[in-house]
Amino acid sequence: MLAEHVETLVVGAGQAGLTMSDMLSRRASPHLVLERGRIAERWRSERWDGLRFQFPNWSVRLPDCPFPHLDPDGFATSGEIVDYLDAYAMQIKVPIRCGVVVTALRPNESSKGYLAETSAGSIRATNVVIATGPYQRPVLPDLPFADCALFQVHASAYKEPDQLPPGAVLIVGSGASGAQIAEELVRAGRQVYLSVGRHKRMPRRYRGHDLIWWLGAMGLDQTPVEERGPDATLPLITGAYGGHTIDFREFVSQGVTLLGRLQSVRDGVLHFAEDLGESLAYGDAA
Repeated sequence: MLAEHVETLVVGAGQAGLTMSDMLSRRASPHLVLERGRIAERWRSERWDGLRFQFPNWSVRLPDCPFPHLDPDGFATSGEIVDYLDAYAMQIKVPIRCGVVVTALRPNESSKGYLAETSAGSIRATNVVIATGPYQRPVLPDLPFADCALFQVHASAYKEPDQLPPGAVLIVGSGASGAQIAEELVRAGRQVYLSVGRHKRMPRRYRGHDLIWWLGAMGLDQTPVEERGPDATLPLITGAYGGHTIDFREFVSQGVTLLGRLQSVRDGVLHFAEDLGESLAYGDAA
């Protein structure tokens, strides 16, 4: 059976894959988008209920498709982002097949281009664009937590405070997700411990403008990754509760207990590095 052929194959139908499809269509370039789930699947199934987008509404935009909102300085829910991407897909009439998983991709031996193996058959493509996004596989600490009989859930599967069994909660990881979930849990009356690693603490607003406005004004959003320096630590920002500056010291005043990096588990006891002060100082200096 001969493999189907397309000029350009786009893998993934999040904002990157949809925008790529839009640009190809504007150039009358034949293409096909494959999505293993639904359009914006990870926004649908890998976000918690109380999530707020980190960027203000005024900054959310795709080509010729402004994000609909009543508050330009507000922060969208995940459901609102899903609706927005669905509307964009309809606007650009994206040629898409949902529920098709790409299982392998290799150079086509008989001709130029690539051969993609999918759950619906083989597809030959002259060009392939991988638009699957980062952080595809949850990273869990490689520690013997099974010995502790702890309930564990990754941020991609966390939904709400009531999902967790009664008792204290340890959050390992102090990035945007960890910080926002910690704040949600402590506001829900849970005892929260937060394992803090290296981070960059930045103000949510400065001199009347949101941080995202300043990044654009300084051209940092247009600076290639390789020119941004060796430190790939992302800025720690949140859109939750109206959007505010994240300060882990303020978390302490709310009842969160800060810890250093989680290092090991021995005989049911968790051991943390004595580097909390160093991580906080790094965040302040970043």
